[in-house]
Amino acid sequence: MDIGMVGLGRMGGNMALRLKRGGHRVVGYDPGAAGRGAAAELETVDSLEALVAALPAPRAIWLMVPAGAPVDATLDLLLPLLQPGDVVVDGGNSNYRDSERRAARCRDAGVHLLDCGTSGGVWGLQEGYSLMVGGDPGAAARLRPVFESLAPAPDRGWGHVGPSGAGHFAKMVHNGIEYGMMQAYAEGFAIMQRKESMALDLAQVARIWQHGSVVRSWLLDLAADALERNPGLEGIAPYVSDSGEGRWTVAEAIELDVSAPVITLSLLERLRSRENDSYADKMLAALRQGFGGHGVRSG
Repeated sequence: MDIGMVGLGRMGGNMALRLKRGGHRVVGYDPGAAGRGAAAELETVDSLEALVAALPAPRAIWLMVPAGAPVDATLDLLLPLLQPGDVVVDGGNSNYRDSERRAARCRDAGVHLLDCGTSGGVWGLQEGYSLMVGGDPGAAARLRPVFESLAPAPDRGWGHVGPSGAGHFAKMVHNGIEYGMMQAYAEGFAIMQRKESMALDLAQVARIWQHGSVVRSWLLDLAADALERNPGLEGIAPYVSDSGEGRWTVAEAIELDVSAPVITLSLLERLRSRENDSYADKMLAALRQGFGGHGVRSG
């Protein structure tokens, strides 16, 4: 199957390569010449016009561009070039509400928009991607060979999960769960690291947990690898960023009246990690001194 890939960054480039190795013809486009140059194994073009012209109708074009305004800007340029029956896939981390809006816009032009929540990160090229697809079932069925090639196996790791927006909604919740799991691992290893009298080899403990334990997971595999390379985690700043999907998950939980304390607190802990000079902690110390005469550290 022929497919166009817009966005040849690390994720998009790896997905394009996996598709090519799965027997598909992939035509890639990136607005930056450096991105096109880095995709040496791929057939690339230097404009969206050339990308559309290189694909037979009905076309399938996969977007791997940053969420938000870049997706809308790409659609602004792309939709006038497309024909009724063409399919556009947004494989980035878009907000599901934006995907619902964009799907309606594409429908008005006779074009299908599939929102595809994509998980797998830098390992997807080798291991395959987890794909949550939302949108028109017929359009999703047409692109089945593409999803089967990107997934870990044709019969697992992907699926059409619902109407427009459903794919990105499922991926949003997936990332919220990921926040909570990562926080639990981080806290557990921190407790073990602080218990100096035990002199635990944390990488060894992680490797033990990888087999037979109820807490085994890919995240634990990554933790074990990191601890073997750098047991003290030297050179890593205690600053944790977020892509926004954890925030969206918490906001959705509040709107739906669903209690989600673990995901919420894990998000707040990420925000806390960025406070080099916490005013709130200073206030806590001052209050303890005020009511209990507890000492404060100068700094």
